[in-house]
Amino acid sequence: MKFLKKHKGNIIFLALLAIIFFTPIGFQLKVLVNRYINFAPSEITKEEQIKLSNYNWNLTDAKGNDIDFNKYKDKVILINFWATWCPPCVAEMPSFQELYDSYKNEVVFLFVANDKAEKVTSFMKKENYTFPVQFESSATPPELVSSSLPTTFILDKKGNIVMQKKGAANWNSDKVRNLLDRLLKE
Repeated sequence: MKFLKKHKGNIIFLALLAIIFFTPIGFQLKVLVNRYINFAPSEITKEEQIKLSNYNWNLTDAKGNDIDFNKYKDKVILINFWATWCPPCVAEMPSFQELYDSYKNEVVFLFVANDKAEKVTSFMKKENYTFPVQFESSATPPELVSSSLPTTFILDKKGNIVMQKKGAANWNSDKVRNLLDRLLKE
């Protein structure tokens, strides 16, 4: 009994850490924290922008249909690499849904999932997300390769990467909307 009284604070601390790291409650807590610390990403300066060397990339959609990235040349494209098990990825999804709802007819949205199709489909249905999800079926263009999830790119109509963000962000910000509006007019 003395041991418990003496180490009560440490035991509570360890229990909280266990909850955070090993339970669904911890996952939701991480998502919530990421949602509140999200900021709008910044545009890359013209001098630092990288252009895609090619559009040779194949994807499949959630129904198994093939998608040839080449068909999106000359379009404004938003590419997000994500997974259902990634708290920062899940945290930024509501802002992506709002952005998609506003720009789905003007901007190409590619939400490339690093997960099993069944798990992604279940997640999308549970969360009521309607944006399209894709899966890689060939090697990613080298300029878009990242070892971090989430990673998001915005490309202009010429294939220049004008915005790149590793980690969660607020994608439904005025900064992103103003950038998309400008890119669509160019």
